[in-house]
Order: sequence, then C-alpha cells, then structure tokens
Amino acid sequence: MATYITTDCINCGACEPECPNDAISEGDEIYVIDPELCTECVGFYDHEACQAVCPVECCLPDPKHPENENALIARALQLHPDDGALKTKTAANNYPSRFRK
Repeated sequence: MATYITTDCINCGACEPECPNDAISEGDEIYVIDPELCTECVGFYDHEACQAVCPVECCLPDPKHPENENALIARALQLHPDDGALKTKTAANNYPSRFRK
C-alpha cells in the first residue's frame, strides 16, 4: 500500500526530507504523498521513514492503494535506475523492506 498522510498532520515537515523517492510535498494545508512515487521505503529501509519521524503518527498505509513488496521494489528500481547498490541488493533478493521484519 502506498502511504498517505492523514488530516492529523501538523504541517511540521519532518517527513519530507526522509523520503528516498521525493514522494512527499507540502500541500495546501498538510503534507501529501504521491502514491506513484511512494515505495513504502522498500529497498531503502526496513521501515517507512516518514512514519518513523512523524510526531503525530499521521503517516499510515493507504487502504485505497494496496501494493505488495514486488510492486514496490519494482517501482524503487524504476525511480532510481542509476542506483547500483539498489540493483545489487535486489538481484541478490537482499534489500531492506518492512515486509521482511
């Protein structure tokens, strides 16, 4: 599932620099996550970085955008075609993912 930011967001901006895909941006009233760019940090971290830094815990899995680990790592590779380390980890099936905890 792509992550989304609920209306509980206090607009602090802590989440934005943590996203490895630049999926988070400032919206009109709260920060927003582009589901086409969100990989739930699969390939980069074993947790969702935005959730880890959010002081009000408003970064949640979006039930409207269910996705599995395979789809998310494929998106990560597409978004980062020049990331040799990510390619190597993916080829070895040894990359960080919240699904592998």
